[in-house]
Amino acid sequence: MSCAGDRSSSPPVVLVPACNRVLGQHPFHVAGAKYVAAVRLAGALPLVVPDAAPEELDALLDLADGVLLTGSPSNVHPRHFGEPVHDTTLPLDPRRDAWTLPFILKLIERRLPLLAICRGAQELNVALGGSLHQAVHSLPGYADHRGQGETAEAQYALAHEVHVEPGGLLQAVVQEEAFRVNSVHGQAVNRLASGLRVEARAPDGLVEAFSVHGMDFALAVQWHPEWQAPNNPISMRLLQAFGHACRQQAARRRDQQEG
Repeated sequence: MSCAGDRSSSPPVVLVPACNRVLGQHPFHVAGAKYVAAVRLAGALPLVVPDAAPEELDALLDLADGVLLTGSPSNVHPRHFGEPVHDTTLPLDPRRDAWTLPFILKLIERRLPLLAICRGAQELNVALGGSLHQAVHSLPGYADHRGQGETAEAQYALAHEVHVEPGGLLQAVVQEEAFRVNSVHGQAVNRLASGLRVEARAPDGLVEAFSVHGMDFALAVQWHPEWQAPNNPISMRLLQAFGHACRQQAARRRDQQEG
């Protein structure tokens, strides 16, 4: 018989960092509903984190069996990779940067399962010392990777193939050499940080996915697998693999607590 506080049958807990918005005249913490839904599709319990002071990071991670770093309309501030802002009309979220970048270092130290999407992937690369292209569409040899059209359905429609690098985590998860993805980003990886492995590229050579060397599951993707995920087999494989890694982490944590 289980008792109150017994987590043996509970879903793993996945932290979901929020963004910052001003609605009307008041500041709000917001998290996209599609990311929360993706965590549930992975079989996990989403816990949205508004923001965190440095002294709160470890306490938050003590609650976690995994982390999902969401996409966002905002960009990582380029000062974190030593550049000025090229386009001041684009949104930034320095409050999110301030805590998620050190948070990423701590979760990697703990080897927690991680799925990083779009801005989240860019955060991961920057946190580990990499840099970003601030406007991929302005660079010679690269396609325009921004979403096209006025509606969400048009912007998130499948846009191009990604080609999977053999022998990596992504190939093990999706069991495909290539597949089509949506494309809703202006920024992307420029210099990949040390300790990261390319998992997939777009036809123009842009890094579309990468993993963290030495971790069981730490995968970053530039596209949006959370968008209408139940209708996309590739998205569901990614989310199910992430959920499986989180359940394994939860089991290890229970074993440590009982030991």
